[in-house]
Amino acid sequence: MTNLALLLTYNHRLISTAAILDVFESVNSMYAAGQQPTCFNIQLVLPDQEGVDILPHYGRYSTVPLKEAVKADVVLIPAFIAGDVDTAIIANNTFIPWIRQQHHAGAEIASFCTGAFLLAATGLLDGKPATTHMNACPAFAGHFPDVLLQPDKVLTAASGIYTSGGATSTFHLLLYLVEKYCGQDMAVKAAKLFAIDMDRDTQSYFGMFLPDKKHADPLITEVQQRMEAQFREARNVESFMENIPASRRNFVRRFKQATGITPIEYLQKTRIEAAKKMLEQTGNSILAVMLDCGYNDIKAFRKVFRKEVGLTPTEYRFKFAGSRNASLQMEM
Repeated sequence: MTNLALLLTYNHRLISTAAILDVFESVNSMYAAGQQPTCFNIQLVLPDQEGVDILPHYGRYSTVPLKEAVKADVVLIPAFIAGDVDTAIIANNTFIPWIRQQHHAGAEIASFCTGAFLLAATGLLDGKPATTHMNACPAFAGHFPDVLLQPDKVLTAASGIYTSGGATSTFHLLLYLVEKYCGQDMAVKAAKLFAIDMDRDTQSYFGMFLPDKKHADPLITEVQQRMEAQFREARNVESFMENIPASRRNFVRRFKQATGITPIEYLQKTRIEAAKKMLEQTGNSILAVMLDCGYNDIKAFRKVFRKEVGLTPTEYRFKFAGSRNASLQMEM
């Protein structure tokens, strides 16, 4: 029997905990249906006794305060509701030493989506690969520079530490854990039950470029606004630096400190995000989309697009153009 400790963190996403519970409970049910011993003992761990009054209740599942939790084989950290990450970490700081203690005692640790922020706050991810929700990656990189962030990955695994990407990537990590503890046959059964494609290894194409402008550098905010308004006409990054009262080196340093990326990366991501929207919403040719986003070399555009998104422009359009694609297929 594998002891699972699912942390009921303050501000956790209900859908994240529900998915985790549903998969492991379903695996137990499949064992029971075959008259075999169940594989997982599921324990829900509260930050402290007072938390019982303000955290959701989970029916038949037993909940215990942190000080009474039994030794875990696997600690599971669900996603947080989108918002202030610093506040979420502070609110859950009583979990941090406990997670470290469990890992040092032999437990494996798995975080799902933005739960990686709490895992990273323990220091256990330093020097290790990790992933999280695509839209949370810039903030994660800024908070935890010692972690080897891999934004495109659906999941990462190193030295008994696991992380998953955003939303449905949770299921890929859950299947990974089911396969590890129950074998491939049970993992395949679970994949079929939940209709999960087991071979997806990237989440890049789900990402959206949502740059942060809440930093305290008005000069950089001004340049961000220029880039977003004039990216089509700009020849290069230098065109946005005209009349900026700072040396190029100082400007680049301030820009990266404020946004988490360089000016060149910012311009590139702005252009690619515009291209994605055009591919989703219009029937314009790939050439027309390229030109409208400020590129003039189709080969270079395709290369940059695939690097950023994980798909070619044509593949992206086919995946996300939605009903327009369906109608085109019907006409064909």
